Amino acid sequence: MRILITGASGMLGHDLQRTLKNHELILYNSKNLDITNKNLVSEKINEMKPDILINSAAYTNVDDCETNYEEAHKVNALGPKNLATVCKDLKIPLVHISTDYVFDGKKTEPLKENDNLGPQTAYGKTKLEGEQFIQKILDEYFIIRTAWLYGCEGNNFVKTMLNLSKSHNEINVVNDQIGSPTFTYDLAKGISEIIKTDKYGVYHLTNSGSCSWYEFSKEIFKLANINVKVTPVTTEEFPRPAPRPKYSVLSNDKWIKQGFKPLRNYKEALKEYLLTC
Repeated sequence: MRILITGASGMLGHDLQRTLKNHELILYNSKNLDITNKNLVSEKINEMKPDILINSAAYTNVDDCETNYEEAHKVNALGPKNLATVCKDLKIPLVHISTDYVFDGKKTEPLKENDNLGPQTAYGKTKLEGEQFIQKILDEYFIIRTAWLYGCEGNNFVKTMLNLSKSHNEINVVNDQIGSPTFTYDLAKGISEIIKTDKYGVYHLTNSGSCSWYEFSKEIFKLANINVKVTPVTTEEFPRPAPRPKYSVLSNDKWIKQGFKPLRNYKEALKEYLLTC
């Protein structure tokens, strides 16, 4: 299969290259393809004629989105719109990566794909708009919402914790936000399975199990054999420009019912990450 990947230099992009290495890959990042430039997107993708397009490009700095709304909107909403338009012209499917931030974070049980949407941040609002453009333009799409990503490339929570432990004997970590930490390599493997099918639609996909950031940090230090004191704190003690969802656990039931294998438990995935990255 001839697969075009946008955001190929990002955390997920790197792992998509690993899991899809047996395919013919066309790799684009923000330096060689600005997805907000409609004409350029049309020209480049029409020239390459892929069989499928995977969009892992996004403006993901949640706090920056609050102050740079226009740029976030261009990348997270208009970019997917441009990609969907070209996919329609070429009659090819689009895989688009989305987020738990499209919900309001107030539910206390795993979120299903058709639960009420209610983004509370600029990031969530622009990502939802991107989803809506795709659904309006295309019939053949996979929108994959995920959460709490970490991977071998780029900055993430695991790296931050490991780095902090080098200079701190005690670390404060939020204990009232719950989610499912997800290894981008596992997510990429899931994506590589679904693109073999025509089971189009919106899916939730994360590693199995859930925890708070505090519990996750404790697991990181336990597996890494690092002795550091971790103190649980509340979200209110860590004010941020953009509010964080209190509950981000995504139900993977639809994924499983469609015949796909669930991703392994986050603790197993973390163990592999610490050994291989």
